[in-house]
Amino acid sequence: MAWDVCIVGGGIMGLSTAVFLKRLEPGLSVCVVEPDPTYAFASTTLAAGGARRLFSRPENIEMSNYSIDFLKRFSAEMAVDGDAPDIGWREEGYLFLVPPAAVAMLQANVRLQESLGVEVVLMDAAELKRRYPSMTVDDVGAAELSPRDGWCDPSSVLQGFRRMARALGVTFVQDRVTGLDETGGRVRRAVLEAGEPLVADRFVIAAGAWSAPVAASIGMTLPISPMRRFEHFFDTRMPIEPLPFVKDLARLAFRPEGTGYTGTVVNSDEPRGVNFDPDPTHFEAMVWPALAHRFPAFEATRCIRSWAGLYEVCELDGSPVIGNWRDRHPNVHVIAGFSGHGLMHAPAAGRGIAELIVHGEFRSIDLGRLGYDRVLRNEPYAEVGIL
Repeated sequence: MAWDVCIVGGGIMGLSTAVFLKRLEPGLSVCVVEPDPTYAFASTTLAAGGARRLFSRPENIEMSNYSIDFLKRFSAEMAVDGDAPDIGWREEGYLFLVPPAAVAMLQANVRLQESLGVEVVLMDAAELKRRYPSMTVDDVGAAELSPRDGWCDPSSVLQGFRRMARALGVTFVQDRVTGLDETGGRVRRAVLEAGEPLVADRFVIAAGAWSAPVAASIGMTLPISPMRRFEHFFDTRMPIEPLPFVKDLARLAFRPEGTGYTGTVVNSDEPRGVNFDPDPTHFEAMVWPALAHRFPAFEATRCIRSWAGLYEVCELDGSPVIGNWRDRHPNVHVIAGFSGHGLMHAPAAGRGIAELIVHGEFRSIDLGRLGYDRVLRNEPYAEVGIL
């Protein structure tokens, strides 16, 4: 059969797109091609699960506004036959720390965020110390707290989308798309590793860190690379007051998790490529010093478990590519390159691609500046501040 839409990749972006397509146009025939239904190496299932509005580009702020509200009502939105998924949403806030040289940048970001309805608290070092007495603040110029942000269980979010997609009639094909096939100037088929090619009217490349090779098969250059990142679960014997999700410009990022904490320091210079190998030195070499510097109580920390996942890094600017190749293959859409922000933007981004396919335009949030045209023009549209 010929499908209306073939989605390449059944991770969080592909699933969100499928759900919103069926909600906007129930009569569409939609198939999702995913090689691993266990999601053992999916970026979402190996992520920290954070969702925040603290961005400097209005599109990212607006996507977070919608997506966080969506996650908060996820149980109701994704209930199937009365079975409501629990994603463990915890509204405990995000805290950004910047040095004195970056205070003006943070203040500018705060003004934009507040103009878009984000609740934030801007603090100087003294105010920060009063709120979090365990923290070392000598090198902090300012801090920003967004108390309505938080985190959830990313695996439960992914499975919730998957169950809803099935309930709405989406067909799942367990296989790997090795490329797209162009015939007569139009992309008409997805070539599979094991099965027969799939014929469709429209295609969505939602393969995360594996998106670039699929796009390259039709001459579409996507500046998206897989980059290994580590996550660690650790604890400390010293008491610390309740903390939000803490991030700084040196890319320390951690949050409470159960009786301990989960977090990392992202190494932007990590060699690109698919790599899930452990690095037993990463926690002690990079994470522990950063933790102990910011919170002396972590001098006594213990790393209990570590694992590796992948960022799908957009090398152009760190921002996602959300849109279609209008000039050459308008029936090929991309939703990839989220550079670590996939979970928090999946509901809004999936809705956006669905609108583009069904209506021919973005209707809820104008995501045009995140489209593929900027890649063709080599015009970065990067975040200003903390990634």
